[in-house]
Amino acid sequence: MDEAKLSKLRARYTDRGVFDGDDPTLAAAARNVQSADGKRSLPYSGIPTFLGLPQADSASGLDIALIGVPMDLGVSNRPGARFGPRAVRSIERIGPYHPTFRGVPKSAVRAADVGDVPFRTRYSLEQSLQDIEHYYSALKAQGVRPLSVGGDHSITYPILKALGRDAPVGLVHIDAHCDTMGAYDGSKFHHGGPFRLAVLDGVLDPERTIQIGIRGSSNMFWEFSHASGMTVIYMEDFMRMGVAAVAERARAVVGDGPTYLSVDVDGFDPAYAPGTGTPEAGGLEAREGLELLRALAGVNIVGADVVEVAPQYDATTNTSQLAAQLLFEEFALMALGRGSRAVSG
Repeated sequence: MDEAKLSKLRARYTDRGVFDGDDPTLAAAARNVQSADGKRSLPYSGIPTFLGLPQADSASGLDIALIGVPMDLGVSNRPGARFGPRAVRSIERIGPYHPTFRGVPKSAVRAADVGDVPFRTRYSLEQSLQDIEHYYSALKAQGVRPLSVGGDHSITYPILKALGRDAPVGLVHIDAHCDTMGAYDGSKFHHGGPFRLAVLDGVLDPERTIQIGIRGSSNMFWEFSHASGMTVIYMEDFMRMGVAAVAERARAVVGDGPTYLSVDVDGFDPAYAPGTGTPEAGGLEAREGLELLRALAGVNIVGADVVEVAPQYDATTNTSQLAAQLLFEEFALMALGRGSRAVSG
């Protein structure tokens, strides 16, 4: 080893601690996990919040509100996604620094965990969807962008109704299923049809919608996606095209307009996300999904969600870990991906 180099490294770093780096971006990021007494904060201590963000009683004055939507009355197979928000909140050691964007998202925006959507009843799906729409309409009126954790995928329909009321939004959708199914078993409201309903309500633009990772036992039900003009990337297309090409296609489809980002964890292979209601073999790998999201930097994201985490089927916590990381990626895109100010300490 070069003795002169070693001598310089010893002189520079021997007596330094974890907060004493020279790189101003990294030093500022490190200070985000520094406690008031100068130590590194304990990730396993205190009341858990999404991504360790501060708690807030309301979204007033925020740029981004993180919200739990613990409702799974729309499931068609295994229930349990109502426990998803609590499970994702319990995951520590996510962020705060994002290496791709070289910044700390929570330092670039005013963001907080504002708790869960208040529901009038635990028994009525239709009332619950109304409650979600009402809650998110109030957020939109305040100019607050929502970042949500479900709950089953039916929650995204009323969110889109609130966000797309004035003008339809575009959509980047990662999932095993297109979720554009029609009514069955006497109800048009279920987690297999939110995007069909949103298009028919005029709040989602199908020409600016791309659905990625589609596969599995429900493939015969997705005629509406193709008939309405959505871009559908089946899993075999994803494997053939590769992440970079799919991301480029997604950016071309949604363009510069307002866009919603929705990630169902069953879009990922059950090896990475077993804790979900409708697992489908052969999905995305975790690193592929993260790379895909990071490649969406610059997209005008007006809201995002991660849904269908059902922790009781998740013996290793793999699904909750992945969901928390996906949530952080969405947060980074919303906070830093459009050229928000870099972390400054």
